[in-house]
Amino acid sequence: MTKPMGPPSFNKLTIAVIMVALLAVTTFIFNGLLDDINNPNKILSVSVNEFGNKEVSLERNRYGHYVASGKINDQSVEFLLDTGATLVAIPEHIASQLNLKKGRSFQTQTANGISQSYTTTIDKLTLGDIVMTNVPASISSGMTFNQILLGMSFLKHLQLTQQGSELKISVPDQIH
Repeated sequence: MTKPMGPPSFNKLTIAVIMVALLAVTTFIFNGLLDDINNPNKILSVSVNEFGNKEVSLERNRYGHYVASGKINDQSVEFLLDTGATLVAIPEHIASQLNLKKGRSFQTQTANGISQSYTTTIDKLTLGDIVMTNVPASISSGMTFNQILLGMSFLKHLQLTQQGSELKISVPDQIH
């Protein structure tokens, strides 16, 4: 006579494996949500405005900043728009990954104090459909975060229009 089957029994190892798997899935989902909160512009909205100019629309993140995905020399990066930065400012560890060459050394004054920086030139900077070449930039040894400050050496060539929590960036006719 066979014994009727009851509910499956789990040993401690099986329970531990299930718990680790649930923790991993939860962490993956939570990190994705945090990433979306920090950069709501991973996929940029690109259009042509009423004047026929290319236009990129950015949504402000929950911290009030405009963060957007883009490219430097065809390599994916994350930008933080900073109209207070004279140049596009690249953390040294990212500049190394992008194979950017250090030029003349100079000191910069940042929110974190004085920092050592180096001149460099970005061959190609892309934000959505907006592409600029030979963009002056700096490599900063004092920046430890993973975002590139998209400063005025790029932004001064564009038209910025903010309405509510949206920033529209367009290319004026004279630089098409």
